[in-house]
Amino acid sequence: MNEQNKKTIQEETPKTTQGVPASQPSSWKRAMSKRWVFPAAYIAAAGIILTLVWVYQGTGDKTLNSDPASGVVETGASVGTEGTAVGGEESVEVVAKSENFGWPVAVPSEISVVKPFYDSEASTEEHEAAMVQYNDTFIPNTGVDLARGDNKTFEVKAALGGKVTRVEQNPLAGQVVEITHSDNLKTVYQSLADVKVKQDDEVKQGDAIASAGVNELGKTLGNHLHFEVYEDGQPVNPQGYLPEK
Repeated sequence: MNEQNKKTIQEETPKTTQGVPASQPSSWKRAMSKRWVFPAAYIAAAGIILTLVWVYQGTGDKTLNSDPASGVVETGASVGTEGTAVGGEESVEVVAKSENFGWPVAVPSEISVVKPFYDSEASTEEHEAAMVQYNDTFIPNTGVDLARGDNKTFEVKAALGGKVTRVEQNPLAGQVVEITHSDNLKTVYQSLADVKVKQDDEVKQGDAIASAGVNELGKTLGNHLHFEVYEDGQPVNPQGYLPEK
């Protein structure tokens, strides 16, 4: 083989390094050499990471409660009737129970309604029974009058808890105590004696506020309590709020 042919063969034969043929540029390296490859890979990796974080946050803070019978899976703890989460954990009571009216007297069984509330929709006879006479004037009764059958005095109590917003001596109604409650309710106690509270006092349901006495408007009733209930500033029938004896 002449020198010219040897040179040609050597040019056509791949070069070797220590007996190993030199590698040609691969398709992977050619792809990596493109300018858009690294930004695209970065965006894809960031998307995967954000997806994993979202899935973790969406399930990590919730307790899965499954019902094998129904096949329903619920998230979060359910609250029982006593304000306790299922599983024994205590939960915060969301809705506070409203206070119900109590009788404004110490012993309801000893008390009778001696003059009812004037109801515009009642019968003519009921209207007559609910009129208060003062001299020659007849006034619709805006509350109920409570008294004992033996005309003895009795203890007057707060029908609801609240704040005392008025204590005064009225020439016709006698000593008056007004208590303001939540839910736009107000109770008024008239014809009192021995008042035990003062304005701005906070009272609880059942606290003694006075004793039954006499007044000019209801002088024919003797010792009695004139009791009124106001809702949104309007007088309403107290017997609709008072519990059964």
